[in-house]
Amino acid sequence: MAPSLNLSATLNISRLLYNPGLCLPHITVKSFDQLTLPFQIPNHPNVKIKGVVLDKDNCFAKDHDDKVWPAYETTWLKLKSIYPREHILIVSNSAGTDDDHDHAQAQTLEQSTGVSVLRHSVKKPGCLDEIKQYFAKQDIKPSEVVVVGDRLFTDMVMANMMGSWGCWISEGVQLSDKLFPRLERDLYSRLVSSRKENPWTPPTPQSADEPVSRI
Repeated sequence: MAPSLNLSATLNISRLLYNPGLCLPHITVKSFDQLTLPFQIPNHPNVKIKGVVLDKDNCFAKDHDDKVWPAYETTWLKLKSIYPREHILIVSNSAGTDDDHDHAQAQTLEQSTGVSVLRHSVKKPGCLDEIKQYFAKQDIKPSEVVVVGDRLFTDMVMANMMGSWGCWISEGVQLSDKLFPRLERDLYSRLVSSRKENPWTPPTPQSADEPVSRI
């Protein structure tokens, strides 16, 4: 089945016209194996990350593959040794979506990684409520979650809309030459290099002391 149009991303991208900071990450690394674990948020030393959302394609796996890229295996094992299995969630716009017939790809991915894959009908960034519900069951607040992914318009926008932290994989397994990834890299460069004229920054998640809301 051909992938369906990501209407969620198309609709939410209009938010960037008013606040480009919504697509900016709090952490930037070139590739998954350059992650600092456990996660540390720059300029926020007291933040403790308890939950991790992972994109799949060109993040920890090669595009259209359902296993961890060999060069990232050490980092992957370290991640799983630090965070409990139920505190790590793979959220893909392929595996686990309605494009994934009978969720067969999600099952294969879970078997190869040992990590749960979110089942969701609305693609990123529109599936944030399902993600928050998942972590609420683990007593984890959105402000204690980091979203790791290679796309600004989906992964980082979703992280900021959730009230979570965003970690952008700027190159990944292979630097993509597709249109939208190239546009994202250009936008990031413009926003970051021109902060004196356009001081856009990602929102800072609010770490309220209230109990986790179980929706």
